[in-house]
Amino acid sequence: NLRDIRVKAGRSLEEIAERTKISMLFLRAIEAEEFRKLPGGIFDTSYLRQYAAEIGLPPEPLLELYRSRMGLGELPPAQPRRSVL
Repeated sequence: NLRDIRVKAGRSLEEIAERTKISMLFLRAIEAEEFRKLPGGIFDTSYLRQYAAEIGLPPEPLLELYRSRMGLGELPPAQPRRSVL
């Protein structure tokens, strides 16, 4: 339970909102695992990564839960950038 992990880490949602500038609405949605309430796109993964960092979790398990709940499956590995020169 994300809320329990946050409480054990000694962090409040208000502190996390202040530090990350993520709205309380979205932080509550993350804790409730109501990912469809997030704004979508790259914001979702950014918010999940920031939240995980704030409560002392590695982001991967939370991102995997998000992908599973949203029906996204595995994300492809990032492709290395190639020089155009």
